[in-house]
Amino acid sequence: MTSQSIENKFKLPKRYQGSTQTVWNEYTQLFFEHQPLSLAHGFYDDPVPKHITDILAATAQNTDYTLHHETRDLGHPRLIHALSALYSKLIGRQIDPFNEILVTAGAYEGLYAAIHSHIEEGDECIVIEPSFDSYAPVVKMCGGVVRYIPLRLTAPSSSNIISSRDYVLDDAELEGVFNSKTKMIVINQPNNPSGKIFDREELTKIANLCKKFNVLCVTDEVYEWLVYDDNEHIRMCTLPGMWERTITISSVGKSLAITGWKTGWVYAPPNLISRVQVIHQLCVRNVCTPLQEALAIVLENELKRLDSADSYFNTLRLELQAKRDFMVNLLREVGMKPAVPQGGYFILADWSNLENKADLNSESDPQKDYRFTKWMVKNSGLMAIPATAFCHGNKTEMENFIRICFVKSEKNLQKASDILRKWVSQ
Repeated sequence: MTSQSIENKFKLPKRYQGSTQTVWNEYTQLFFEHQPLSLAHGFYDDPVPKHITDILAATAQNTDYTLHHETRDLGHPRLIHALSALYSKLIGRQIDPFNEILVTAGAYEGLYAAIHSHIEEGDECIVIEPSFDSYAPVVKMCGGVVRYIPLRLTAPSSSNIISSRDYVLDDAELEGVFNSKTKMIVINQPNNPSGKIFDREELTKIANLCKKFNVLCVTDEVYEWLVYDDNEHIRMCTLPGMWERTITISSVGKSLAITGWKTGWVYAPPNLISRVQVIHQLCVRNVCTPLQEALAIVLENELKRLDSADSYFNTLRLELQAKRDFMVNLLREVGMKPAVPQGGYFILADWSNLENKADLNSESDPQKDYRFTKWMVKNSGLMAIPATAFCHGNKTEMENFIRICFVKSEKNLQKASDILRKWVSQ
């Protein structure tokens, strides 16, 4: 048997073909090769608070043997009760811990299971761009068709003051993307990478179209606690008529800045979540028991002080808001135009004023933002992510933007400041 015959028989299945190396793999490799200061990856590099690590340590040392073996497949009992208490309070509806909550291996698995359990061959799914890069590939591997709709920047190009609220959906475009084949819309709220938060009016327009065309809404709300200034996070499932057609996904990783815990959850009505559970049981089946136990205790403690200034949800939010403001001011000072995020971990910044300070011809990528960010890594020692990595259908509108993570230690934010100031002054 020839190597060619082996290659032909054992190639990647058709449902995965077209998927390429993700930007994360590519830029992680760049990081190891050049060792820049990374403002690319969305994780906090300050120590995890001791009150959280102490809980995990105590759980690991607990002599109760049940905490070191597999727990209930659909969610550790103590954790699902904690999640039920938390979200019942937040959405004003009693959530059944055993029939309306699923614990997943991070929000990523929750999204995978939610999409796989509802998209069939030929079903259409609406994806708002820019968006996290996993949505569209998962829809396609299910045989679904992705319909992209862009958030369009409405601020004048001459404006130096841009906010993520200036990214809006065009009403006519939005209605035009819905049709009889539409099965699902995926909404990331607050949005990664823009930091956009949809207000009540914007969400209501989407909700009304979901009801008109009988469409399922999957909401990725991993940044739900990281909402800045006077902005408000409104959960789609709380709007009239939307509980019965919404699957909500979140996780501990971003909410408490402990991304390595990789524990997420899904909540939805029983008829919807039961289908998500099928995919979970055939794929991951069970999430690490000690992590679920520790997370349950963390959430129980937070629930007691949820409305106080002592809540870690609140102290973390204020801490990150100050870091956001530092980075926004820095980017403006060096000549970029940042879109001030209403929430989340990231800033989209227009770098086009600095194009003359980089040799874009030294890189071969078709998109300018890829060439710019790779030049930055190799020549300035700073890493960001190209904004077109978050677009499949509307890349041209994002080519002049990069995504910068501001959720970093003060030490590394100051290093970033020194690097950028030195670069632009040359």
